[in-house]
Formats: sequence, structure tokens, C-alpha cells
Amino acid sequence: MNGVIIQYFHWYHSGNLWNEFSEKAEFLKDLGFTAVWFPPATKCSLGKEGRGYDVYDLYDLGEFDQKGSIATRYGTKEEYLNAIQKAHDVGLSVYADVVLNHRMGGDEEESITVHEVHNENRNEIISEPMEASAFTKFTFPGRQGRYSDFIWNHQCFSGIDIISREGGKKEGIFKIHNEYGTDWTDAVSHQFGNYDYLMGADIEYRNPHVVQEMKKWIKWYLETTQADGIRLDALKHISSDFLKEWISYIKTELNPDCYVLGEFWKDEAEKISYFADRMNGLISCFDAPLHYNFFEASKEGPHYDLSRILHGSFLEKRPVFSVSFVENHDTQQLQALESAVKEWFKPLAYSIILMSEDAYPCVFYPDLFGAEYKDIKEDKEIHIVIPKVEALPKLLEARQKFAYGEQINYFDHPNCIAWIRKGDDTHQGCVVILSNSDEGFKEVDLGIAHAHSRYRDYLQHREQEITTDENGIATFWVNAGSVSVWYPYRETEC
Repeated sequence: MNGVIIQYFHWYHSGNLWNEFSEKAEFLKDLGFTAVWFPPATKCSLGKEGRGYDVYDLYDLGEFDQKGSIATRYGTKEEYLNAIQKAHDVGLSVYADVVLNHRMGGDEEESITVHEVHNENRNEIISEPMEASAFTKFTFPGRQGRYSDFIWNHQCFSGIDIISREGGKKEGIFKIHNEYGTDWTDAVSHQFGNYDYLMGADIEYRNPHVVQEMKKWIKWYLETTQADGIRLDALKHISSDFLKEWISYIKTELNPDCYVLGEFWKDEAEKISYFADRMNGLISCFDAPLHYNFFEASKEGPHYDLSRILHGSFLEKRPVFSVSFVENHDTQQLQALESAVKEWFKPLAYSIILMSEDAYPCVFYPDLFGAEYKDIKEDKEIHIVIPKVEALPKLLEARQKFAYGEQINYFDHPNCIAWIRKGDDTHQGCVVILSNSDEGFKEVDLGIAHAHSRYRDYLQHREQEITTDENGIATFWVNAGSVSVWYPYRETEC
């Protein structure tokens, strides 16, 4: 099976997402999707305004009256579980987004000792130890101990971003002094000296009680939701020692087939590979370097060397652990990592991840359905429209029909590349050809077995029919700035 994930949300998604998905599940399955990545279903510090990443209570999936509502931004627990069941009914796997790094929206203040660190170098201490108070106690009064009576306090956290003193509130990055030390853990990314801290109350994974609670929670979560896999957020900031122990627990004690996908956001494949090695191959990772290749290619147009489009990607380096994507909720316009691929290049980018032999592609919701939203940037309201990628449904169909067998690349020109998928015992292959400049062509040798074969463009960008010669060789064409998928055509298909 040619697996394809759909990221079924974007940052500005509005409306009841769980119910919307339930209505579209069969449509998505028919398009060729095999898995759906849902956003975090947990209650947020911002209530219904939160996107799931400002996590407050991992046990509240839209069940308890906390932070101003029972439902989350995406719906209630019942609707969430119904959406997962609907996915399973139609044959889709479900990957649940899990935020392990932090908590936000504490219920009570505690007196704590902290010191401030430099934002650009978290190993540099810029204050003496000081007494302060902060919202580091989480009692979850709306849940009243159901599912877990664990109380989070400052011993469960390593850092905080807001403290109160006699002079009032102060914002920054403050290292909490707890019984596990006054230093950050070393088992994280060394960006900014040490990237343990990201936001909110940063979880202290050197605390064995926290580790045990997180094992208890994931057991409850997987049993409750029946999710088939998890997508882990912000892994640069989380102890790799904890992650290895926790994921090993899932794989050995709970579900050996649980798919684990991580966001380890680096633009260098070598650093992602290093992290994957530390995880002993337990986790797959998103291919951020390939996304940035797409972003640059879309900006540079004909000046970009298409023959190097995979160069430096995680797909090129570790295909078995790579998940390829064109865009996601972090890279879309007006977000912190904004690097939106230009509209003209998206069909080319999707053809690369959908029609390549080793890719496990992830499709972004707005690219399939379109999106429209507003936000404030630099004190101005900006209106964004993301049009759907018109070629995407046909590319998804082409993946299911023709993207099988060995791949032979013709990456031999800076503006026009092609590759063959040779097919297998039950599927025909195809020829994929891309141009980022003028109309292009490529002479392709399909072998004597394909002599006098007729080919048509499945995407219908080219109207002519191409026939191979007695040796199975033909010249395949592509429009300017476009892609074509040429497949063997037979009269019975009329």
C-alpha cells in the first residue's frame, strides 16, 4: 500500500473539526489517504481559543468544565472518539498529536527559587538566585482527580517564563531550583546553548514521579482513544533520555505497532539523523530540509537547480524514517516559521513526495480544501487566502495507481527532471516529468518490454499521446513550470 497522511487541520482552523472530519472520512479514504494526523485533543490554557499546544490538562479531551468550556477548540471528547471510530470504520489510521514539553495555565501560585538566564544562551546566568512566586501548581479542580490524582508542582518543572515579585510580574526565562538541580538537562538540542526551555512551565523529566505519570497517561490515552500512532511536538526541547524510555515503554508494554512520528525541527538532515540514532530507530521524523528546498525552489523559479531538489533532505539520507511534506501549520503564512511554498510550485513539490519510491508523504489540509483567515501582524490585519492545489486529487489517484516499483531518476538538467516508476506485478508504472522553467522534454528509456507503448498524461496538462519506439524509448514532454505523469494507455480505458 502506498501510504499517505493528511494533516487534518491548520493553525487558523475554525468550526468543529471532529465532526467535520467524520463527514469527510470516506471522501479522504477514496482519495487514497491511509492515515490522518489530528491536532492535540487536550484542554488548553486558552480554552476554546487554544490550538492544543498550550496544553493544560492531558486527561481532559473535552469532557470537563475547565478553562471556560467543556469542549476544546475542535469539539468534545465524545465527538473526538467518534471521529477516530469513523476513521477506523473506513480504514484510516489515526495519529494523535501529543505535547510533552510543557504545561500552561497553572491553577495555583507557589513560592519558588529561580535564576534568570539569557534568551540567546540559556547556559548564561544573568541574575542571582531569587525568591518569587509562579503558577506552577496544577490541581485540575474541574476534573477532581478522575483518571489521575497526580498534582503537578514546581518539583515537576525545570523552568518558567513569568514570575511575580514585590515589584510586580516579570517575563523572561527562569530556571527553577528543584531537587533535581539548578542546571538544564544536557539531553536536548544545544541550540541557544541549551534548548531545554521552550514555553510555559517546562516539564522536569529527571523527576521519576513525572516519568511514571506520563507512562500512566499514555496508557490511559491509547486505551481510551485507540489511536494507531502519535505525533510528538517540539522534540528539540525534550530529554532524549526520557523519550527513549517512554517510547520503548509504549512499544514493549502497550502497542508494538504504535507509529511514532516526531517534530525535530532542523534544516540539516545530519542533525535529524543524529537524533534518530539516539532514539535507536524508534521514531520517524518530518523532513524539514526537504520543505526548505521546496520553499527556495518556489522563490527562485528557473534559477533553482531542480536536479538538486532532494540534496540534503532527510528523505535522501534516511528514507525509511522520513515523512515528507510541502507545508504545515508552522510554515503557513503569518506563523513563526513562515516559509510558505509559492502556489505555482506546489504541484511540483507534491508530485515529488507523492510519486517517489521511498517517500511517506503528508498532505496539508489547506492544499486539499483551501483556507481563508485573518491575523494581526505588525499592528495590521492581514487577510490570507490559500487556494487548493487543483492537481492534488489527481496526483493522489496517480500515487495509488502508478507509483510502484523501482525508481530510475533522470535528474540531469537544472530546469527539467524526470523519473520512472517501473511498476510491479499488479500495477503499471509511469513517467513523471517536471519543469521549473520553459516547456521541457526528456528522452526516457523504458526498455524493450515497453516497445510501441502508448502514454497519456494522467494530470491532463498535456493533450497529446506519446508512443515509444521499437526499443521502448520515447521523448516525454512537460509544460512550462508544470508537471506531467505519463501512464501506459490502453484502448479498453476509453
